[in-house]
Amino acid sequence: MTERGGKPASVGDALASFLKSRGLEEGVGRASILIEWASLVGPQIAHVTTPRQITADGTLFVGVQTHGWMNELSLMEVQLLAKLNAREGREPVKRIRWELAR
Repeated sequence: MTERGGKPASVGDALASFLKSRGLEEGVGRASILIEWASLVGPQIAHVTTPRQITADGTLFVGVQTHGWMNELSLMEVQLLAKLNAREGREPVKRIRWELAR
């Protein structure tokens, strides 16, 4: 792919254009939460949780190691949502569903 004037487009620009043309841009933006999870929630929470998936309606499913942590994280949900949604330009996470990891 080339930009106007014959200059080659960057890989990032080409990928963004491809995703947008296929209607996948939003889904990839939502899925970035899964990759950024540890840096957003911190090492202590990341150590006992595993983000599993995020749905189109903004529900994030997270596996949790123990019932105690699941209870604690449920109480922290408002603060965690604020951290997850602080980055602009991404569809917001509306709710978190905690699941006991097996």
